[in-house]
Amino acid sequence: MKHELKGKVAVVTGAAGTMGRAVMDCLAQDHLTMVGIDVKPSPNGIVCDITDPAAVEKAILEIGQVDILVNNAGILSNNKSEATSPAEWHRVLGANLDGAFYLARAVMPGMKARRWGRIVNICSLAAKTGGLTAGTAYSTSKGALTSLTFSLARELAAFGVTVNGISPAYVRTPMVTEQLTEAQRQAVLAQIPVGRFCEPEEFAHVVRFLVAPLSGFITGEIVDLNGGVIMD
Repeated sequence: MKHELKGKVAVVTGAAGTMGRAVMDCLAQDHLTMVGIDVKPSPNGIVCDITDPAAVEKAILEIGQVDILVNNAGILSNNKSEATSPAEWHRVLGANLDGAFYLARAVMPGMKARRWGRIVNICSLAAKTGGLTAGTAYSTSKGALTSLTFSLARELAAFGVTVNGISPAYVRTPMVTEQLTEAQRQAVLAQIPVGRFCEPEEFAHVVRFLVAPLSGFITGEIVDLNGGVIMD
């Protein structure tokens, strides 16, 4: 079994954000060729609207070989059902679910041909809780992304391609520091047994574990990263 990643190509979406940058920095330690995808310019990156399937196909064609895909891009909505407009519903699901599907579909043929690949989808605790602070569209999109993870894992297992998800809760990003009020932050902290928010580097470490060659017997798994909010 080959135990190294040197020479393989990893694509990380949402690369301009806090979590994306942390993953890019972490995986670079394994001598991977790193490519970021974001709607904003980012280091080693390609600007792409992942909700546009044609744009995704063009981006992957430009990159060429993709051995590892981390579907990290996403947007938050705190609106509950009655406050969620149809436009917001489609915008959130487009960014959080459609983009992951388009990207996975684009890289799958190459991974299957090479008989090796890793896809990691960034899901959320909101899929299990209905959203402690997150809104309906966000929670639904992450639940659907979890189901997509299971479906792709089943489809690709025989080709040496693993598909797993991570369900983080309250990583220290602008979603927590800026989009929640101080009262909401304190209420959330009161529910986290470890008593703090997750650091971006801790999140990136879990991604690094799942893409490692020695993690090839793990597929269709959703790793909870929530400081003990839910234990199962």
